[in-house]
Amino acid sequence: MTKKPVYQVTVPEYKFRKYRNTSKKINYAITPLYHIKIPKIYADNKPDFEKIGAKIDKCLKKHFLGKKVAVRVLGSQEHKGKSADDLIKIIKKIGHDRYDTKRKGDRYENIDGKQIDFFALDFKVKAKEKYFKDFLEPFYFWPIADRQEPIRIDIAVVYDMSQLKRVIHKYKGREKEIKKDGFVFKNPARKTEAILGIIKIL
Repeated sequence: MTKKPVYQVTVPEYKFRKYRNTSKKINYAITPLYHIKIPKIYADNKPDFEKIGAKIDKCLKKHFLGKKVAVRVLGSQEHKGKSADDLIKIIKKIGHDRYDTKRKGDRYENIDGKQIDFFALDFKVKAKEKYFKDFLEPFYFWPIADRQEPIRIDIAVVYDMSQLKRVIHKYKGREKEIKKDGFVFKNPARKTEAILGIIKIL
């Protein structure tokens, strides 16, 4: 197993509440930015993603300021039977979290059948930019819109962009939308070397 630094960020306020609807009528709200409809009670009581994201941003900037990175986030709750620590061990061993290629829901299928090792967002880490707010919010809003539980992100893998190659791809039914969030390792035999570090969010 490759020795890679794991940085812990404790954010006790990053938690979700469950609400039961006791009325036949559900009031909805349209979320800002994503413009999706979710029950108003979840919109009114969402976590303070600005504040939470800033705490994680502080860790990111402390260790990776000025670096060109690709960041992949995930929630261990989506991986049945595995804790965050289990997933971190897997990532440090194989270089990514795709330990089961048959696992559904990871969106690896694309029109041209291109290989994609993982999805991430890439950027240069700058002192005044905000990052994690935009990582956390979609994992709250979109599952709720699909009538599922929101996902709490507890792992962020920080990759060295110089060791990755971007995969331009499109999905069936969305042919006009060009996606740029897919990546493959430049050196498939040494995938773990592309990892700069891992952030564990407690």
